[in-house]
Amino acid sequence: MKKIIIVDDVNYHLLSVKERLKHRYEIFPAQSAEILFEVLGKVAPDLILLDIQMPDVDGYQVIEKLKGDNKYREIPVVFFTGKNDKKSALKGMALGAADYLTKPVDTDKLIDCIENQLNLARKNAITPIILAVDDSPLILQSINQALRNKYTVYTVPRPELVMEVLKKVTPDLFILDLQMPRVTGFELIPIIRSSALNKDTPIIFMTTEATNDNIMIAIHHHKVADFIVKPVDEKILREKVALHLGDFMIRRSIRNLEDKNK
Repeated sequence: MKKIIIVDDVNYHLLSVKERLKHRYEIFPAQSAEILFEVLGKVAPDLILLDIQMPDVDGYQVIEKLKGDNKYREIPVVFFTGKNDKKSALKGMALGAADYLTKPVDTDKLIDCIENQLNLARKNAITPIILAVDDSPLILQSINQALRNKYTVYTVPRPELVMEVLKKVTPDLFILDLQMPRVTGFELIPIIRSSALNKDTPIIFMTTEATNDNIMIAIHHHKVADFIVKPVDEKILREKVALHLGDFMIRRSIRNLEDKNK
């Protein structure tokens, strides 16, 4: 049975939601942020239902703390609150909320939301995909070595092969060399962006050609997310990949929320 923590300072709301969900999930009520973290010390939940308006520490502060801690950041958090304005919803999603429900909500809709997020969490358990393109086998080997413990890494030694690879996988981030034979990194970007699936996927250049002109063209014209100068510093590479993947996932969540509210 999946475990759900419900956080709400109003005891009536806690008991009401617990009663509606207890036949389907194992429910752990928490009447404050302090109690939530006490429960987290004993229970590994599959999802957290979180109120926003609470005394002392509000829901926004709680989710910031959750998403800032590696132990809890992957737990889906659904805001379950009386605040029904779009600004509050977008703020919650920007902080990492998986969804936003406005009280009161009927039981079927609540369960549908929970099941959807549990299913997404199962799918997201598959590691993010990184596609690295470089004509140097040694560079591709170093990228794979630096990232393979946390990500699924595809390495492509010839840029003209990229479209064939993209027919099979949808990367969450690209790492491109700038100067390559036949197709340069600059020429490869429009090819990648021609697919709607990759129109805003982050791209990091890894190159020895990090001149001011190249950086300006890449960032302002091609919307490249970042530059890494060769030779590769594995720590810097991991930090930049984590940063830009995190930003991308937040933007995608906000966009999905906006599409849903149209």
